[in-house]
Amino acid sequence: MRKNQLFLCSLLISLFMYAQEDPLNVIVFGAHPDDCDVDAGGTAILFSKMGHKVKFVSLTNGDAGHYAMGGGELAKIRIAEAKEAGKRFGVEYTVLDNHDGELMPTLENRLKVIREIRKWNADIVIAPRPNDYHPDHRYTGVLVQDAAYMVIVPNVAADTPPLEKNPVFLYSEDRFQKPSPFEPDIAVIIDDVFNQKIHAMAAHESQFFDWLPWTSGNLDKVPKDEKGRLEFLANWRSRKPNRATLECLKTWYGAKAANAKHAEGFEICEYGKQPSETEIKRLFPMLKKE
Repeated sequence: MRKNQLFLCSLLISLFMYAQEDPLNVIVFGAHPDDCDVDAGGTAILFSKMGHKVKFVSLTNGDAGHYAMGGGELAKIRIAEAKEAGKRFGVEYTVLDNHDGELMPTLENRLKVIREIRKWNADIVIAPRPNDYHPDHRYTGVLVQDAAYMVIVPNVAADTPPLEKNPVFLYSEDRFQKPSPFEPDIAVIIDDVFNQKIHAMAAHESQFFDWLPWTSGNLDKVPKDEKGRLEFLANWRSRKPNRATLECLKTWYGAKAANAKHAEGFEICEYGKQPSETEIKRLFPMLKKE
């Protein structure tokens, strides 16, 4: 009897260990400190809470985005804000030393992106599409596209070991319609972590409470107190999922999608690994129907 019990315990332990998968490695690229936060911050929090590893990479140091300061002074502030935001999101945050407004899709920058993806051993890579109002955003999309496939080529960036498999490359959601509208293949409900996302984004004080309000002529409307600022930022960034995102949510969440207030959508880039439905569910374990 005792031998049977020991055998059963051993079998259960083996099955439990077999069922455990290694943590996923997710890397998100943005042009400026705060772009990753806006595009995939809620999804990043969900991944982090589930024990997966997430890294945000800003390709520029944000040293041009302000009306009263710039250069090294501003870069130091933006880097410090990104570091604090990373703590609040539960992710690692890296800011590369390229000038804001001057990012170009050079070979040097492509190699930097390849190295970041390899060092993170990425399963998922998220970046903007290469069509956007801001050249830094566009070129971030181009650089990440150009890194796809190259991350598995040993003789490219040979100082950093290549990945054994190509990751899934995803575009983050945008509202631009030309040359083609964003078409989400994956959408994640972030209602449960929306407030945390706003709190984390608020770490970028110089961006969300200085620069962007100034560019839109609303600087005088920014509250001075922390609670007011969080409400200001939440109202600014709160928007119901559009029709395409809502339809995508229905695919992954079923009836639960109808009540979603906040979501982040992602489009699969054809240059990376093309995941099956089963693979998407493995890569995005938060996608669960009621």
